[in-house]
Amino acid sequence: MNPSVGVNRQPLLARKVQRWLHRWEIGPGGLVAAVSGGPDSVALLRALIRVRPPTEHEPLVIAHLNHRLRGAESDADAGFVTELHRALSAGFPSLHLRVTSLDMAAVARAEHGNLEATARRKRYEWLTGIAQETGARWVATGHTADDQAETVLHRLLRGAGLKGMRGIAARRTLATGVDLIRPLLGTTRAEVLALLEDEGQTYRVDRSNTDLSLTRNRLRHELLPYLTRNYNPAISSVLCRLARQAEVAYRLVEEQAAKLLFAAERPRAGNLLIFDRAILGAAPRRLVCEMLRLLWTREHWPTARMNFAAWERLAEVAQGRAMGVDLPGRIRARCLERVVQLERSE
Repeated sequence: MNPSVGVNRQPLLARKVQRWLHRWEIGPGGLVAAVSGGPDSVALLRALIRVRPPTEHEPLVIAHLNHRLRGAESDADAGFVTELHRALSAGFPSLHLRVTSLDMAAVARAEHGNLEATARRKRYEWLTGIAQETGARWVATGHTADDQAETVLHRLLRGAGLKGMRGIAARRTLATGVDLIRPLLGTTRAEVLALLEDEGQTYRVDRSNTDLSLTRNRLRHELLPYLTRNYNPAISSVLCRLARQAEVAYRLVEEQAAKLLFAAERPRAGNLLIFDRAILGAAPRRLVCEMLRLLWTREHWPTARMNFAAWERLAEVAQGRAMGVDLPGRIRARCLERVVQLERSE
């Protein structure tokens, strides 16, 4: 190996992360880094230590949640992250570690929920709690440009609209004073692996990522390589660009939808939400649908089974073209003479 290659390559990756942090106005404050032990999260940690070295006033917390889904392999991941912290913390006393274990399959069964969705929710709740406990301002995860491309393609195949085509958010709020950030979204998996190789940094490999019975893995290992070989060598970059364009376009739509929600909503009566039928009836259909999605988010109503047809049926009622509809999550919409009413039964 040419030593100069490693010397040049690592600063490049670190500089990309630093530019990303600057672009998204990631200011001072402690940071929690979600580290699974896989290559992306380990590379993220190494880059963050280089560009934001932990200090007494701005500690960096390595956070690892053992989902207990792969038995001894999951335990070995936790052991790897613990050892990684020991090795890296020698020169950084403000580099902390939080490791915990949760039987995610049992939690999902108890909540009658989807395992993947439950694991995601519990993971972010846990990370948010660590940030609040340690006074950290930021929570960082290791999603890369390849993850973004896979997400956009997956959502495209499932028929997602403009909102879904935004892909993975670069930054979003988890709780008051705590934001989730993804500094590697401008970095490819190839760049991550090159950095780790040049650093001589080992990492863990999750064998479930090669299970082709899972749609996401087929996209990663079959469809995207096929599109790259036979249609467009830059397909991943194209999909990432599409996500950025969709984000800009959706912001405008979301702004208009928020204004429509403010104009049409009337004072609620207990659990009953009331809207002006005339205002909704005069608005464009797509804008009404986006307004309703904002409402669902605000009220914390379930969206998993709200497909395109369900939103369209609801918009029909909201605009006075249908009298009522029963929706997933025990939600009922009714159109009366001058108002539209929405209520979720207990």
